[in-house]
Amino acid sequence: MNQKLAVFNPESIKSKIYNIRNVQVMLDTDLAELYGVDTRVLNQAVKRNTERFPSNFMFQLTETEYKNLISQSVTSSWGGRRNLPKAFTEQGVAMLSGVLKSSTAIRISIQIMNAFVAMRRFLASNAQIFQRLDRVEIKQIEHDQKFEEIFDAIQSKDIQPEKGIFFEGQIFDAYTFVSDIIRTAKSSIILIDNYIDDSVLTLFSKRNKDVTATIFTKEISKQLSLDLVKYNSQYPPIEIKEFKQSHDRFLIIDNVKVYHFGASLKDLGKKLFGFSKFDKEAFTLLDKLGLR
Repeated sequence: MNQKLAVFNPESIKSKIYNIRNVQVMLDTDLAELYGVDTRVLNQAVKRNTERFPSNFMFQLTETEYKNLISQSVTSSWGGRRNLPKAFTEQGVAMLSGVLKSSTAIRISIQIMNAFVAMRRFLASNAQIFQRLDRVEIKQIEHDQKFEEIFDAIQSKDIQPEKGIFFEGQIFDAYTFVSDIIRTAKSSIILIDNYIDDSVLTLFSKRNKDVTATIFTKEISKQLSLDLVKYNSQYPPIEIKEFKQSHDRFLIIDNVKVYHFGASLKDLGKKLFGFSKFDKEAFTLLDKLGLR
């Protein structure tokens, strides 16, 4: 393959990623095409290095899995195979770049792994949307012209996932997610977080007009006090109070919705963390903590 041509559209790579056995994989045929080698050559390299490809790196599809995949795909390039395809996970793709031993393979593997990461982020960010569409919107679609309703639903800022995980490095994704939650508030926002800095105050600038904001934190430092004065001089004021009774982080919207975060808001995306949403515990939480 001409190395100058060894750059692929990310969308074309994503289209070759399949969900099999609840993991995202790529098939040997598609990988061989991307690497510019025969499928036979790719599989021979894997066979010579079997110890490098445990089952969580690579596995062979069953006949049923292969038939199901063919029935769901528009491609016709998989026919006429003697053996069932091998499926490679993200770790397997990374290992392939080593056993194929070429600079082209390394560059292509980087592109492929970026596609895996993008696909994983998309699925994590939209899992709740897909569930909702499956239960509600898709059932309402009776004619082709109503497909536009799906895209309107996906773009709606009112739909927020109820639980999920952000991985290390997803700083902007996590920041955007929390900003969107803050924008949904119609009357009040309460944050319980022991570690606050000016970046958290910036998040609160995303709220709608006339939405009150209160932060409860373990200690109000001199720097935080100065930052708060500067913030309040430009934006609708935030009230910060000392509160030492909580270990975890909670974001309470309109005294109705409670989001629990595994990381302080100032550290969003710096390390892996999870979040979950509760709809019925807000009043109980506020009463027990004496915050209402």
